[in-house]
Amino acid sequence: MAIWVAIGVGILVAYYSYDLPDLGTLTATTRRPSITLVSTDGETIAAYGDVYGEPIDVTQLPPTLPQAVMATEDRHFYSHFGLDLVGLLRASVVNLRAGHVVQGGSTITQQLAKNLFLTPERSLKRKVQELLMALWLEHKFSKEQIFTLYLNRVYLGNGTWGVDAAARRYFGVPASQLNLYQSALLAGLLKAPSRYNPQNDREQSAKRTAQVLANMVAFGAINQEQADAAMKTGQTTVRQVSHTGRYFADWIHDLVDQYARDDRDIVVQTTLDMGLQRKVEAELETMLAGPGVKAGVSQGAVVVMSPDGAVRALAGGRDYATSQFNRAVQGLRQPGSSFKAFVYLAAVEAGWDENDTIEDAPITVGKYQPENYTHKYEGPISLRHALAKSSNVAAVRLIERVGPKRVVAVAKRLGITSELHADASLALGTSEVSLVELTAAYATFANSGNGVFPYGFSEVRDNRGSVVYRREGTGTGQIISAHALREMNDMLSGVVTDGYGKAAAIDRPTAGKTGTTQDYRDAWFMGFSADYVGGVWFGNDDGTAMRKVTGGTLPAQLWRTVMLAAHKGLPPRPLPGLGPEENPSTDSGGVASRPSQPSDSNDSIWNGLVKMLGG
Repeated sequence: MAIWVAIGVGILVAYYSYDLPDLGTLTATTRRPSITLVSTDGETIAAYGDVYGEPIDVTQLPPTLPQAVMATEDRHFYSHFGLDLVGLLRASVVNLRAGHVVQGGSTITQQLAKNLFLTPERSLKRKVQELLMALWLEHKFSKEQIFTLYLNRVYLGNGTWGVDAAARRYFGVPASQLNLYQSALLAGLLKAPSRYNPQNDREQSAKRTAQVLANMVAFGAINQEQADAAMKTGQTTVRQVSHTGRYFADWIHDLVDQYARDDRDIVVQTTLDMGLQRKVEAELETMLAGPGVKAGVSQGAVVVMSPDGAVRALAGGRDYATSQFNRAVQGLRQPGSSFKAFVYLAAVEAGWDENDTIEDAPITVGKYQPENYTHKYEGPISLRHALAKSSNVAAVRLIERVGPKRVVAVAKRLGITSELHADASLALGTSEVSLVELTAAYATFANSGNGVFPYGFSEVRDNRGSVVYRREGTGTGQIISAHALREMNDMLSGVVTDGYGKAAAIDRPTAGKTGTTQDYRDAWFMGFSADYVGGVWFGNDDGTAMRKVTGGTLPAQLWRTVMLAAHKGLPPRPLPGLGPEENPSTDSGGVASRPSQPSDSNDSIWNGLVKMLGG
């Protein structure tokens, strides 16, 4: 039987040895190229990719680090031959008592073999190959060399490989200067680098570090007094990472990842204004933590861009550390009445004028029966007044007159890429869009009618200084006529001066539109000046209703605060199309000259009478 067992083991070893990885790759390193994003003033926003520290011998490290690693991972490292039979037996007993795997029996040598050559796959083949390569490593190298390789190649979270890179990332010191607490923290990361990352979860990291210190006491490396002293002062040495601009950074990273190569690190020049970004994030949190609590709103998003589409600030939520979902880019929500700008632009391009009248009265389109927010109706009113007061029934009448398909075409021309349903309800913003695309569409009004593509970076350079990408061009050219731009910007400015957007008014000409969806699930304010365009959204991720939050309340208030900061030091300028030399000519009755509009239905008869009577 012994002979047959030996033969079986030999066959098993030979079978799994056949496709062992190339052991000549021991010293080779593979890493993801680094991507560094910098703001307009050169400040680093974020860095992605793998970071390797300086190679360091185990004898150059403070004794506390290898002691912490051995106390936690492999107490018999210097006495076993690559496989710790005692440790394996102990782990088996613990796992049997627990009924599931709670403790591993792998040695440092086995972990090195896995890290260098294998995958985390749990299978018999991988375990046998791991053992074979561990035996080879023990035969080929000394214990000190194996420990050195392990500490220089182990992954410790946040893209860091090796204890030196981790020491610099988490504590701002080289590995040779680690203290007791820091050594224990790094040793604790070996089990689960993401879960115990001190820059993501300080509480979990501290608990794990305390356990490692307890292990060191049991191992005889330190006494209890030393462990207690380390816990009292150690946490203050952990560097905390700023999450400022991280929603923006993640958005840009996905766009520039294609420019990074195996041997080419890149630096990306972004459009982000870090000063404005900090203001946006701080004001968003202040609003949500203050009035937002009473109003039942838990999330928000903000986008600020210059009229050409360059994103100057972007907040995809209130706390990046808690949720990385980018509500400004990835989130699709109904825009409500903020979509009416496209309805009115389609009407103006079809021949309507801001002083033409539309009936503000109940209407039924098939089974669809829209109502005004106030449930009040004013009868015949001008388009300018209808937009300022956000009349829902007037907007539905208007889209029925100009045609839903024409409104969809206008929205698409201005940059809306989300799917839009061509029906009467589209006038009230029932098709979902993202905040960034809606803000870019409004930027067309601030960009003198020129089409806008939202963008967040202007140049990409590699580690050799060569330009890999440089943005060229400014957009799609003129897509709104001068007449339509003048009409629209005058109507949208009326929303701020005379309508529901008064809370957004600042010390210069501005225009915009509020938006509120059914049951107060979403609240928007989209607005612009001659220098900046901004979009604000408030709501809850699960779609629950807020407590009567409309676009003219919290969103408009936050928009005003952000825009005051953005415009600080800038002289007031008229809106495009509304400068002194651009005002439309008027007759003696004060009605702006305009092209004729289509004449059908009772509305057109009323409009004809208005024209005959001089307004």
